This record gives sequence, structure tokens and C-alpha cells, in this order.
Amino acid sequence: MAQLSETYACVPSTERGRGILISGDPKSNSILYCNGRSVIIRYLDRPLQVAVYGEHAYQATVARYSPNAEWIASADVSGTVRIWGTHNDFVLKNEFKVLSGRIDDLQWSPDGMRIVASGEAKGKSFVRAFMWDSGSNVGEFDGHSRRVLSCAFKPTRPFRIVTCGEDFLVNFYEGPPFKFKQSHRDHSNFVNCVRFSTDGSKFITVSSDKKGILYDAKTGEKIGELSSEDGHKGSIYAVSWSPDGKQVLTVSADKTAKIWEISEDGNGTVKKTLTCPGSGGVEDMLVGCLWQNDYLVTVSLGGTISLFSASDPDKAPLSLSGHMKNITSLVVLQSNPKVILSSSYDGLIVKWIQGIGYSGRLDRKVNTQIKCFAAVGEEIVSSGFDNTIWRSSLLGDEYGDAESVDIGSQPKDLSLALQSPELALVSIDSGVVILRGTKVISTIDLGFAVTACAISPDGSEAIVGGQDGKLHIFSVKGDTLTEEAVLEKHRGAITVIRYSPDVSMFASGDVNREAVVWDRVSREVKLKNMLYHTARINCLAWCPNSSMVATGSLDTCVIIYEIDKPASSRITIKGAHLGGVYGLAFTDECSVVSSGEDACLRLWKRNLIPLNQTASPSSSFLFALLSPTNSTSIIGVHRRHLYWTGPDTVIKYMTDGMLLREILIDENLSQYSVIMLDEAHERTIHIDVLFGLLKQLVKRRLDLRLIVTSVTLDAEKFSSYSFNCNIFTILGRTYPMEILYTK
Repeated sequence: MAQLSETYACVPSTERGRGILISGDPKSNSILYCNGRSVIIRYLDRPLQVAVYGEHAYQATVARYSPNAEWIASADVSGTVRIWGTHNDFVLKNEFKVLSGRIDDLQWSPDGMRIVASGEAKGKSFVRAFMWDSGSNVGEFDGHSRRVLSCAFKPTRPFRIVTCGEDFLVNFYEGPPFKFKQSHRDHSNFVNCVRFSTDGSKFITVSSDKKGILYDAKTGEKIGELSSEDGHKGSIYAVSWSPDGKQVLTVSADKTAKIWEISEDGNGTVKKTLTCPGSGGVEDMLVGCLWQNDYLVTVSLGGTISLFSASDPDKAPLSLSGHMKNITSLVVLQSNPKVILSSSYDGLIVKWIQGIGYSGRLDRKVNTQIKCFAAVGEEIVSSGFDNTIWRSSLLGDEYGDAESVDIGSQPKDLSLALQSPELALVSIDSGVVILRGTKVISTIDLGFAVTACAISPDGSEAIVGGQDGKLHIFSVKGDTLTEEAVLEKHRGAITVIRYSPDVSMFASGDVNREAVVWDRVSREVKLKNMLYHTARINCLAWCPNSSMVATGSLDTCVIIYEIDKPASSRITIKGAHLGGVYGLAFTDECSVVSSGEDACLRLWKRNLIPLNQTASPSSSFLFALLSPTNSTSIIGVHRRHLYWTGPDTVIKYMTDGMLLREILIDENLSQYSVIMLDEAHERTIHIDVLFGLLKQLVKRRLDLRLIVTSVTLDAEKFSSYSFNCNIFTILGRTYPMEILYTK
């Protein structure tokens, strides 16, 4: 069983000349943003804890928590709003067709009963407010003639709604039912964002005319402006109020964020100017912001999320970045398996560190669009859609010296001879190119349509896959290839070929969803019937000890096969990546990292299941009962003076004291996927503390499952305490008894 251990999240989708409107939940310290069809839930104090909602049929644009944080409303470019739960499986509450075009912003009413959405329209209203449970209208919103970029719901009674947009107008509505009250044309360019203060006394609008204007929230009248002295020198795209309602945070195309002090009369003066780290290029323009608790969150055009401290804004910000476009390939550095490199179509390579997450992004010094790449030592080799192969050394989070060569045709696949990394094999439409460094040794026409290739680590053998589903094996001598064998097993075009680390095997996958493991010496099939995907196989990876191979597919799944077991004993990770899996690599014998069209990376581990026993003898007895000899490695035990687990351990018996000690070391218990508390009715101090800690942990870790068992458990009380979870009754074993009487 493989469980999700870490998620390296994508960054928000951005568009030049447009702001993005992010939101969050102060209680859980999480933020919401969109990328593609996904809505990302990201925790600011736990960057590796990420949840992804991917049920939109079209590109998602904006998402908002309900006031009680139990629901999320998200919208997309089709004008659809989906309302779904924040716990466990994101249960869908409702789906409504709200507008006839893209939705740019939405807000909940403070009582959580109504939602207002704004955006584009095709001959219809640009704004609509509706009941969250029925979808019925709660007002008419006239007054706009062009796209409405933002809307806001007054957080206190009497309710008010304010909208603003591309017609330079700020409209004020009273209700419910809501109706037009007044309009303001105080801005001379697009009005990008409007937000009410937390106490409901004011609202502020910001515009591409570099101005911010404040209004009275009850009457809608203008009361002040942000000072032009030390103000922004470019379009202001977003604004967010501080929790106390006395300051605002703004971001601008001038690449700065500013903290403004708002006086009682409604005027604002600059308190602090924040500059995010970066190269100063266009991608460093700031397009989104959020003030949440002590975090000042800014988002750049390049997608980088910077976290400043509101209490100490002079402190260097924490940067969270990643990919915005779908990931094409990934590799794990052989010199340090905890370092992962991933590439995306936009030419960006990002460096990740296992257990930490984002480490750095490499400036675009290689291909503008990367098709595939490989790494060996401290050097990376990439191929792109511009017909070039780049070689570059790595200097920390930056490129070193880089060289390129034009091979005259678009690369389809790339493989390095790991023992002689200067030697590379590149597949093109009807043949292959042999490279030594950045010099083309030979271009060979093979006479068939080539789709994939691989070269052995010692550079003596090459395997080329074709459109016809055949594997052609060649010996490599200098600049020539000599065909030695043709293997026919696949029924579709070959998509990927990889040698095992011990070079005793190789594996191949095709468009017809089949993978095959071959013995390199005999060239016979070693593992067959690997037909459990439902769409083409895009990638595969070998375990470092060559005992397992993993495949990733367009069907969004990752399947892990053990070489010495039949294919039917596979481990399947369903829904690994929305849109398909395009990259796979093992970091160790128990961990595999995947990437896909959703622009995210995920680390999967074969996790343990701890079974908690209240008494030390109980855990030892059950361990001895189920694992009678120490040669049994799938079951382990952990109690005072006894710790025994093996590399294949999946179930570990332990005392409550040991589990509490592990929580002190790792508050997220990241090595576990399921926790089972037995004999819970005993209600010791250890058990009660565990219940409190695990209840909070289950809320933070959506992938974790908690099972509570006992033969005398008052199930209703424990169920109500644990979010009204399901109760299952399992009949125990019974034994025949004979009753004897003395008289």
C-alpha cells in the first residue's frame, strides 16, 4: 500500500495585465488559489500539506471559504459555481450555472446563506447573487456595461454588495433582495479589486490608474484616498485588509507591495514598502495579495508566493514557488536522492528537496520549451521543441556553464549513458542522433518511425522503440549502430524504455496501456500481463535495487509492480495527477515521486499502520501471535526496551506512550497512513491526550485515517467526538462451550 507523503504544489495561474484574487481561512491558516482545473488548498505554516480539488470541467478561476470554513465555493471560466465540503473527500453540495461567461470573483455573505459572483457575460448580467442551497436569485444587478472584475459582500448587517470592473465604475447595492443604489466613476481605468474592512465600516477599491479609494460601507459615499505620495507607480491589482481593519496591503505592477495605515477619516498613508526577491524582470510584477493573521502573502506574475511577517516586515520573506504549466519530466539526482528536479513546458526547471519542498528555480538559460531532460552528477541535459540539446552544470540553485547543439529535428526522447555521461542518444522522427558532449557524432536513419530510445549505462547497447510496437536492440560502436535483435510483444507504439539500475533488465511501455519487463541477457519476458492501466503509458521508473518498476499513465494512475511477484499483486495509486502522469522517479526503495499535467509533484511512500495498545504486554503478545518468528518482516513492534521493524514492515504494534513520543518528534506522524487505537474504553490519560492530538491531526492531514476499536466501547460518544464518523460492528470469534454441574 502506498500513501501520499508530500505534495509539492503548483503555483497560481496568472495572466499579464490581470490580477488574481486569492483567499484563505484564518483558523486553519490555509489559502486558496487556482491552477488549470484545480483548486489548491495550501497551509502557510505547513507548506508540504496541500490538498487539490480537481472536479471542475473547465479552468477554475477563483475559490472562497464559507464563513464557518466548512464549505468552499469555486468558480470556472464556464460560469459554473461548485460548492463542496472541506473535509475528507470534498463532497459536492451543489453546482449552479451562475453566469454565461468567466467568473472572476465571488464572495459569501457573513451568514453563509448567500453568494455573489461577478465576471463576464454574453448579453446577460455581469453579476448575480443567489442562495447557496437552492441557487435562487436574491436581487438584480444593473449598472455595468463591461466585465465586472471584483465583488464584495459587507461582513455586517445591513448587508451591502459592491462591484467594480472594466467600465471604470464602482456600483453599490442594497438588500436583500439587492437592488442598485448608486454608482461612482472616481477611477480613470479598470477597477481591479474591491474589499470591505473586517468591521464592515469601510470598503476600498484599487485600480489600474494607480489609485486606491475608500468609501463608507453603509452609505456608499467616498470618504478618502490612498496617498499618492510614495504611492504605487504602476497598476494596483489587489488589496487586502488587516485583521483589525486599520491597515491594508496592496500589490502593483511596479513590483512592490505596500502596507497602508488607514486613518479614521478614510485616508491612507504608506507605512512600509515591501520588495519581493527576484531578478527584477516582468515575472516579478505583483498581481495578488492576502493579509492573513501574521502572514502578508503576495503573488508574482511568475507565480512565486512570498510570505512576509506582518509583525516584522523587514524580515526576509519565505518564497514558495513551483510550476505553473504541466510538468514534462523529472529526475532524482544520483549524488543526492533527496534532490528532485522537474521541468515544465515553459522551460522552467525547479529544484525540490524531499522533506522541505521548494528549494529554488533555475532561470531560463536552456530550452524555452522542454520536452525531456536527464541529470547525472552535477550536470543536466535537456531537449526542447526548438530542436536543440542543452548541457549545463548546476551550481546550487543556478545554472553554470551551458552549451547547446542544434540536431536539426525535434527530439522525441533522450537517454544518457550514466557511466559515460558525455554519451547521449536522442530519438528523432525516423532515426537517432548520437552525441558526445554537445558534438553530434552521427545521425542515423533507421528506416522506421522512432518513438522512444534508451542507451545502457556503459554505452555499449541501445534500444529503440518504434511506431510499429517493436523494440530494436543495437550494439553501439563508435558512431555506428548494429542491429542485434528485434523484440515483438507490444501491440502499440512504444512510449518509454528504461534500463534497470543493475542493468540485468529493461522495461518498456506503449500506447496500448501495456508494460513489459525483459531479461537483458536472454531477451525473454520476465514480467508479463502488466495491463492494468486504461490509457497509454507515459513514463516508468525503476527502484534503486531493481526489485520494483513503476508506471505512470494518461489514466491519472501510478502502478507499482514487484519483479518477483505476479503483475496481479500490483500496488495502484489512483488519481495520482489530474490530466495524467508524465514523470516518475524512485527516491529510495520505499518512495516514489510522480508529476503530471496538474503541475504538481507528489511523493508516495509505503507507509506503516500503527496499532496502539494501552499496555506493553498486549503489544508484545499480539506481535508474538501474528509474527511468530523474527523472519516475518511485515509486522513490527515498538514498546519500552523493544523496537523491531524491518524494511518491509507495514503494521507496527506499539504502546500509547510510544505513539505520544513519536508525536513529539513528528507532529504530523508523516510515516503513518492509518492509525488504529485499540481498547479505547480504558480512557487513560495517554489515550485521552492521544484522542485530542489525533483529532486535530486528522483535520490537518486529509490522507490520514483513524480507527478506534474496543469490545466494550460506547460507540456513540466516540463517534460524535470524531466528526460523527461511521460506526461498524464486527462479530468476534465464538467457541463451543460445555456446561458441567456438580449436582
